[in-house]
Amino acid sequence: MTETLRVAVIGAGRMGADHIQRLSKRIHGAEVAAVVDVDLARAQAAIEGIPGAVALADAEEALNNGDVNAVLIATPGFLHEDILLKALAKDIPILCEKPLTPDAASAWRIVEAEVALGHQRIQVGFMRRFDAEYATLGSIIRNHELGELLMLHHQHRNPNTPPGFTNEMLINDSVVHEFDAVRFFTGEEITSVQVRLGKSTRNAPNGQHDPQHVLLKTESGVLADVEIYVNAKFGYEVATQAAFEDGIVNIGGDKGPYTRSSGRWGGNVTPGFEERFGAAYDVEIQSWVDAALRGGIGGPSAWDGYATAACCEAGVEAQKNGEKVAVKLAAKPDLYKED
Repeated sequence: MTETLRVAVIGAGRMGADHIQRLSKRIHGAEVAAVVDVDLARAQAAIEGIPGAVALADAEEALNNGDVNAVLIATPGFLHEDILLKALAKDIPILCEKPLTPDAASAWRIVEAEVALGHQRIQVGFMRRFDAEYATLGSIIRNHELGELLMLHHQHRNPNTPPGFTNEMLINDSVVHEFDAVRFFTGEEITSVQVRLGKSTRNAPNGQHDPQHVLLKTESGVLADVEIYVNAKFGYEVATQAAFEDGIVNIGGDKGPYTRSSGRWGGNVTPGFEERFGAAYDVEIQSWVDAALRGGIGGPSAWDGYATAACCEAGVEAQKNGEKVAVKLAAKPDLYKED
């Protein structure tokens, strides 16, 4: 077994650049061997100060580089399928930022390819599972410390959205995290999704209805709801309240010290996802590296990527018709049943 992952990071945009710095400065057992971006100048800028790393404009060239033995995919989702299939053909460890692919059909093709390989190589980048508060709540649920979990209430608030952030992206790029969180907390699949559209903020761009209220139900009947509000203006806030038979648990929300001074009181809200989940990303990538060096994965699987893609499809359909939409899933392959 290799002692060091020599990682090709595919995509040097906001998320890719963050991972490049993480791998080169804070992660043990891995090095950045190559950075790939269609903008070669951006790839070259990303490897500055990283000894031995090369900048490339083509993902296949990186995968064929004999110095590369792992890949981290941080490109836009529509590019993932081709890179994933080529990386699986190399039988090397893969960390793929969410989404696995943009739709359930292509995600299922990835699942089938990995099943044909015979072992798991793909870890999907749902970083919230690695957040300390998420882990604590997950432990409370699994250990039945407060009886059975009955309901989950999620708030997902962004200060604003970039140009081109469509109505569908509220589901596919934002609520996708809550779909995975509900599955993580409950250990169950989501069976239905409904989206309610009420009063919209004046700050929403044309074609975007914001906020939205998303209603979910799991296999055992746990109810969950998500307030997705992506032009909230005040900061980036991700919070969850869990209702149990014997108590209530809240995680997320305001961060930092709560201060009272000069006739005022209050705390801080993080400005973006990097600040809110920076530590979780570190834990996530280290978990991937450690597991990959043992020949496995250290987090969400390709099945998790497929299941959330199916939830997103149901969510977008529910956006359009206002009805409760069933989540359609294929039978879970044996390869993933131990997860």
